[in-house]
Amino acid sequence: MKIGRMNERITFQKNEIVTDQYKNRVPVWNDYFSCWAYASTYTTNEDGNVVISEEESITFQVRYCPELAAVTSTGYRILFHDAVYNIRSVDRMNYQKQELRFACRKEKR
Repeated sequence: MKIGRMNERITFQKNEIVTDQYKNRVPVWNDYFSCWAYASTYTTNEDGNVVISEEESITFQVRYCPELAAVTSTGYRILFHDAVYNIRSVDRMNYQKQELRFACRKEKR
C-alpha cells in the first residue's frame, strides 16, 4: 500500500437514534471518524457493449485502525466532496490489519 496515494479526505458518519424534546426517537447522522483515503471511481454498469445503468460508485482504500474496523455496511455512510455515499461492502483485505476497502454508491438526494 502506498501512503502517498491517500490524498482525499473522507468522513465516516454513524446513524444513531436520539430522543427529541417530545420523547420521539429520531435517527440522526453524526460524524464518527475522519481520515485520508485513496478514491477510485467508476460510473457505469455494462453488459457486453451495452450500458445497463448509470450509477456513481466509488471505492475508498484507507489504512487500518480500530475505529474503522468497527464500520459495517449498515449504520454507516461516507461523506466525500460534499456528496453522501452509502457503503455497499467492506473488504478487510484478508484480515492482515493493514488496510480496508469500502465499496460505495452515491446516494441520490
